Amino acid sequence: MFAKIYDAEIEFDYNNADGFNRYPDDIMAEYNQCLEEGIDVEKHKALFESVAAMESGEEKNRMSNTVFETVIGADMQADYKYDEPNDLKGIKKLRKPYEFESVMPDEEMLRKKLLGAWTGRACGCLLGKPVEGIRSNELIPLLKETGNYPMHRYILSSDITDEVCSHYKFYLKNKPYGDNVDGMPVDDDTNYVVLAQKIVEDCGRRFDSEDVATAWLKYQSIYSYFTAERIAYINFINCIQPPASAMYKNVCREWIGAQIRGDYFGYINPGNPEAAAKMAYTDARISHVKNGVYGEMFASAMIACAAVTENVDDIILGGLAQIPSTSRLFEAVMKIYNDYKNGVTLEECRKYIHSQYDEYTDHGWCHTISNAMIVTAALLYGEGDFGKSICIAVESAFDTDCNGATVGSVLGMRGGIDCIGECWKKPVNGKIHTSIFGVGTVDIEKAVDKTIEHIK
Repeated sequence: MFAKIYDAEIEFDYNNADGFNRYPDDIMAEYNQCLEEGIDVEKHKALFESVAAMESGEEKNRMSNTVFETVIGADMQADYKYDEPNDLKGIKKLRKPYEFESVMPDEEMLRKKLLGAWTGRACGCLLGKPVEGIRSNELIPLLKETGNYPMHRYILSSDITDEVCSHYKFYLKNKPYGDNVDGMPVDDDTNYVVLAQKIVEDCGRRFDSEDVATAWLKYQSIYSYFTAERIAYINFINCIQPPASAMYKNVCREWIGAQIRGDYFGYINPGNPEAAAKMAYTDARISHVKNGVYGEMFASAMIACAAVTENVDDIILGGLAQIPSTSRLFEAVMKIYNDYKNGVTLEECRKYIHSQYDEYTDHGWCHTISNAMIVTAALLYGEGDFGKSICIAVESAFDTDCNGATVGSVLGMRGGIDCIGECWKKPVNGKIHTSIFGVGTVDIEKAVDKTIEHIK
């Protein structure tokens, strides 16, 4: 092609394909994702396996299209026990109402809570960021070797000696540690809070999914997005709009990416978890389906609840009240909650989570449900203590920075800035560095000012 005119041929180098444009290379992940969703593909297992075994190339790429067509043409399993709608109306029909006593904070206290939420998210994220991607078999020995087990402080660059590094396969050098940063370093978990604020600033509280997609393209490069988000970004470029952008060749459609994006919608809807969850739904549906969407609704609703109650039970159950009670996420979170109430220890809880999701696979490590279970456990077993809770979230492995950030955001909102010790706040230094075009570094105090404007 083009040989006559330009003396060149178009060649596709599938060996150097974008790591997150992954459909041809993640066929078995698609198979497992379908089974979890209740999509009846088991009879086609041989097709999935044969395509997965092919060498990368044009033929495998074509055959992966056949796999995708098989998936979208499949029926649901007749005996599937969960009911997990994608539309907001369907989600609302399957909610289990939960009421609790709430007290709306006055203006001064609300400001402290918002400052706590923004700061708490940054602190929790920073705690987990240098070990994001590590697995338990190296995380726990590392913490023990550096005198930080049970985890009770930031990992420090002074902990990471050449000798320590020689003991682990996970790369530990040149990471942002608690003693070598000036503010929260650039991270997708904190970028999304700032980006959500930008979306509300540009489009108002009634923004729609297309507004979110436009903002993604406008304000960040593709390299700021990962897993489901990068796949959705590529879909936007190829003129695939929400909600199809969440579904087209997206094996990460129930991963944690949306769950880390909903905090701001909780911030601007204090005491109104339904409104927070609705905004979260509008955001999540551009890149996720089902439990991936519910994860963001759950997190944002918890934060809205945390603005008006200090009761951790009410925060968790108030968040769950915004998602289908017939979903896998609801069932999984309630399992952690009920086990805690029945005296199950933290160690037993962790073992259960690890038995349900395999952290040594991308799918298990990055799934919404596995990480939501850890967030729930950290909130419960942390007993309202900010530092203890974010440490439990990170020490439990899986997606360490995401879970630390969510727990920090919830508890920062619950207790306000005064609940966060100076040892946690000092490295963050009141600022968040971002990769958002035209934004750069964010002063947290000023971000809170704008948040208050978006509440009114």
